[in-house]
Amino acid sequence: MDAIEILDELERRALHDETLRRRLLDTEKEKNPLEVFCRIARDLGYSLYEMDVIQAGEDFYGSMRRSTNGGGENSPKLDGEDDFYELFLANLKRKE
Repeated sequence: MDAIEILDELERRALHDETLRRRLLDTEKEKNPLEVFCRIARDLGYSLYEMDVIQAGEDFYGSMRRSTNGGGENSPKLDGEDDFYELFLANLKRKE
């Protein structure tokens, strides 16, 4: 299971488990939020580490940039589009 699949499954679980959703949302209050987030995921049996999340976001965003605007280096950076942790939290907050 890759990082995107893990994040999707975690999101589904969190939407049906209020305690888990709150634990994941509370990670943004931590000094190292992504580290704590991934530790919770590992405690739940998922092999997820900080670099997995970062790399998945960068890979996805890179693919998106290559598919638009000719894919050149002059393509504008879309703020936050490569941060899967932030996008994950935003999805959970939106469903509150």
